[in-house]
Amino acid sequence: MTAQTPEIVAAVDLGSNSFHMLVCSLKDGNLHTLDRIKEMVRLASGLDKKNHLDDATRQRAVACLEKFGQRIRNFPPGSVRVVGTNTLRTAKNADVFLAEAEAALGHPIHVISGIEEARLIYMGVAHSLQSNAGKRFVMDIGGGSTEYIIGSGDQPQRKESLHMGCVSMSNAFFKNGKISEKKFRQAVLFAEQELEPIQLTYYRRHWDEAIGASGTLRAVDKVIRAAGWDNNGITLDGLTEMVMRIIQKKHVDDLDLPDLDTERRSVFPGGAAIIYATFKSLGIEQMKVSDGALREGLIYDLLGRIYKHDIRSETVAALAERYHIDGPHAARIKRTLNDLFNQLGDIFPETDSDELLQFLDWAAELHEIGHDIAHSQYHKHSAYIIENADMAGFSLQDQIILSSIVRQHRRKFNSKLFARLPAPWRQYAPILTILLRLAVLLHRNRHDDPLPGFVIGIENRTIRLKFPPDWLLNSPLTSADLQQEADYLESVGYFLDFT
Repeated sequence: MTAQTPEIVAAVDLGSNSFHMLVCSLKDGNLHTLDRIKEMVRLASGLDKKNHLDDATRQRAVACLEKFGQRIRNFPPGSVRVVGTNTLRTAKNADVFLAEAEAALGHPIHVISGIEEARLIYMGVAHSLQSNAGKRFVMDIGGGSTEYIIGSGDQPQRKESLHMGCVSMSNAFFKNGKISEKKFRQAVLFAEQELEPIQLTYYRRHWDEAIGASGTLRAVDKVIRAAGWDNNGITLDGLTEMVMRIIQKKHVDDLDLPDLDTERRSVFPGGAAIIYATFKSLGIEQMKVSDGALREGLIYDLLGRIYKHDIRSETVAALAERYHIDGPHAARIKRTLNDLFNQLGDIFPETDSDELLQFLDWAAELHEIGHDIAHSQYHKHSAYIIENADMAGFSLQDQIILSSIVRQHRRKFNSKLFARLPAPWRQYAPILTILLRLAVLLHRNRHDDPLPGFVIGIENRTIRLKFPPDWLLNSPLTSADLQQEADYLESVGYFLDFT
């Protein structure tokens, strides 16, 4: 354990139905739960027809996060992971909410893709549930999406995220809380349509054990057990009994299912329809329920970062191999970037320096992957792949940051593209990109010959490079490249002075 290792860590899951916070002590690499806090926020219910999050829901969500913030606001950077899921992927005004939410929590929020959500859910389940099964099928119902995963041990092998959740399904098929057999069958049919493309891949014969995660599945498990319909988890027989009870009612307020929390009634029919359709479509007969889910996965993913086993670095290495990058050349770029960065260490906050250098290293590894698409404009292809690929461990914001740096590593420099980045990256990314541009330029000949010792300094918007005497005179191509780079940078208000 290093001096920087936090003693307490936390994970916050901004789900489409509920917000969850998990706080754990960390001693000698072992976790001990200190706090679990959950609040029903119904974020997905605040989306209008144009996918704008309404003011009332935003205010309710921020009020919840202000309470969470009282517990974790003073935790040091790097000890808290906060993620947003389907509703924040969908909401067109998510940026407005995220700014308010980050101020309330005191920590950055990262919106993750459905596939990344599935990976983290599986990780949470794998660490929370002992099992001897060869292959696990894991299902998690959120407010706006449902994740399906097949994995072995602690490694997910197949991941899928479908755009249906307990809130969105209830809003679509059980408006104003009204229930009928016809509406329920319509909801089940819709879920079966969503499942149809993955039905063969996730069917019963491809796994040994089914596990459910999330509040909806835990609620169904409690109801079935309390009603005496089954004592072996969620079974198809018990689920069928429960569905028959649901469709006999006319309104969610009439649901008298045993052990069903009052606050969950409004979204229970939508969640039940998803589960029933999943059991039917995938041939499931029995499912046990795990206490672990997304927030536990976040905690274990955070531990990987703390103890230098960041899944993002593995993802970058796999992507680089897939797109056949020139490894020795990427290593040259990284060495020079580290030299440049270390010389400029005082212009970056110490608390952020490790993360900034990490993104530079990843950019060095991936800046040429677009060559596999086409040589012309390859930097644009590289950026597109990075921004749109499923990259384990990366949030959507992470991918946009990395994509923006790679996109601008050559040719014209358009500083306006950094305006879409979250703070403080809007400030740092242009400088990091300039460092990448310089490192690529200085290794343009792709030789193994080491560069001469040189000095870099940055003051305001002026970058100064000083090489050994006569080196530039004897390196006319590099000198010409630097002059062209000076012209590119001057067009956006930066000045490159080299001697």
